[in-house]
Amino acid sequence: MLNVIENLKLTHKFALILMASTFAFNGNADEKQLAQLSEGFNAEQKYMASCFACHSTGAAGAPKVGAGMSAEWEPRLEKGLDAVVQNAINGVNTMPAKGLCFDCSDEDLRAIVEYMVDTSS
Repeated sequence: MLNVIENLKLTHKFALILMASTFAFNGNADEKQLAQLSEGFNAEQKYMASCFACHSTGAAGAPKVGAGMSAEWEPRLEKGLDAVVQNAINGVNTMPAKGLCFDCSDEDLRAIVEYMVDTSS
């Protein structure tokens, strides 16, 4: 029962974060548009399918993901979340552009990065 409640809390937190993160602002601060995630996109599922192999083990220096791994992300986040997202989009070190998520949009990759950072705290 406790696991179910914890999963619901995590799901609720993730949904709120995802909703907040999907607003993109163009040059005019008064105009807001919803960033387009791919249809049916689920950041956790896509992470498990495309990112887990390296980010669960720290392969090739990838920051690990999971409870208590925030220290892995701190040096990267010093440059800001946008810089981390750009690394995911363009590739960095041994990680190819888009990691292993070749069908992800830039917005999908942002959601995955946010998922990884959030679940590592």
